[in-house]
Amino acid sequence: MKKKNNLVVIALLVLLVGCSDSIDIRQPGRLDAENAFSTVTDLQLGLLGVYDQWDLTPEISLSANFCDEVSIGFDSGGQGLALYDFVLNAASDAARDFWVRNYRVNNRATLLIEAAANITPEANEQNQFNSILSQAHAIRAYANLELLTYFSPDPTNDNAPGTPVIDFIPGLDITPSRNTTGELWDYINSDLNLASTLSTEQSNTTFISRDAITAIRARAAITRGDYDTGATLASQLLASYPLANTTQYQLMFLDADNTEVILKLERTQNDNYDGQVNTGSVATGGGWAGSVFAFVDATITGGPYFEMDRSLFNALDPNDIRYTVNVAPTSIINPNYNTDPDPVNTDVIVIQKYQGSEGQPLMNDLKVFRSSEMLLILAEARAAQNNLTAAASLIDQLRDARFGSDQPTPSYGSQAEAFGAILDERRIELCFEGHRYKDLKRLGVSGNREISRDLTDCNNQSGACTLSANDYRFTLPIPIIEINANPGIGTEQNPGY
Repeated sequence: MKKKNNLVVIALLVLLVGCSDSIDIRQPGRLDAENAFSTVTDLQLGLLGVYDQWDLTPEISLSANFCDEVSIGFDSGGQGLALYDFVLNAASDAARDFWVRNYRVNNRATLLIEAAANITPEANEQNQFNSILSQAHAIRAYANLELLTYFSPDPTNDNAPGTPVIDFIPGLDITPSRNTTGELWDYINSDLNLASTLSTEQSNTTFISRDAITAIRARAAITRGDYDTGATLASQLLASYPLANTTQYQLMFLDADNTEVILKLERTQNDNYDGQVNTGSVATGGGWAGSVFAFVDATITGGPYFEMDRSLFNALDPNDIRYTVNVAPTSIINPNYNTDPDPVNTDVIVIQKYQGSEGQPLMNDLKVFRSSEMLLILAEARAAQNNLTAAASLIDQLRDARFGSDQPTPSYGSQAEAFGAILDERRIELCFEGHRYKDLKRLGVSGNREISRDLTDCNNQSGACTLSANDYRFTLPIPIIEINANPGIGTEQNPGY
């Protein structure tokens, strides 16, 4: 059942979370935690407010627009052209959104955690109290993992610059410096340890459970390069979450099946995400995920201002259920697009991964973790351990599920070949879900992959067709909004900016 908004939650949010500063500082007269929350029921409402800050559409937008998932659509009004041309700097929406939004989530969760220290639950409230704290710590860990992933030049190097660790509600005069990546990992892992200890529920597709915490740990492990841990955690989840069959897979993206969903963010009519995003901007403002690509609906008449990049389309097989899920049947497929004088209008590949649910076009639940990602994490770990046969077997398992029939088992002659094949499979399996940017940053050099757009698509725009995975723009810059408020951190800017 879909969660409906609660007016009390919204009122609480208005009281507690109105702040425009980049690290969400405490302002004079602001209602403090001990006054805002006095009961476990208050904490539960506050937790819903923390969930309300959690959004994946900026990740979806960055990976699609900056990488090689989309081309400029025939119905484009100029949205996203700068990012498509690889223009990324401290003033870009991407830098501001990922910094401000994740620190906002960090702040909201911290406020809740601080408040809980002042509340003594009744005996019959203890499990609920523990669950609230568990989820708050896990969401805070997720937000800081995002900060580390996008802003640390090297998440595998503990001595690399990270982002400021803000484990308190800061005052007006705070001017934090960057902590090391290792210190940020310590903060993340401390939260995950507490979340795991306090968790009271094994699985839940819409609220953080022990399984979701395990999934965060698995993704964090491969981000850090800890493949042994990543393999162990991913294997645990695969034992409980089987891959969807072709029917279930299609229904999953209509929000009608949760077979392989470990955690998702529900989106429903009349919630705070029921509406059009800021089109063409990574600072989406929240909204329907499908409106990252189209104005009205996921059809050729629905105003697709972004279409599927032809190189991605060419990697899809019509017998693969992922083709059916991602390519709208109203698309115009021109087999001679690369020699056609007008491919913009004669080759139109409409993205329909988010075609809508509940009768609302373009609105779908956002899948945070799925078992297929865990399988791909395990395959990457096996390749890193030089068990290329096991890596190939896992990719074969995924492809068998997506085709609904036995497929040829691949064979890899080297780690680089295996890593490249895993990236290729991730590009198809996780397209338009916000992974491509992170995947290329983490594995692109090792797998000899880069941003590689179809030449017809990108040359029709500006010729921005390729970008090496070791380019500095695979790390976001500290945003100018933070530097203006905290000039000292400007001396710690990431290389290249």
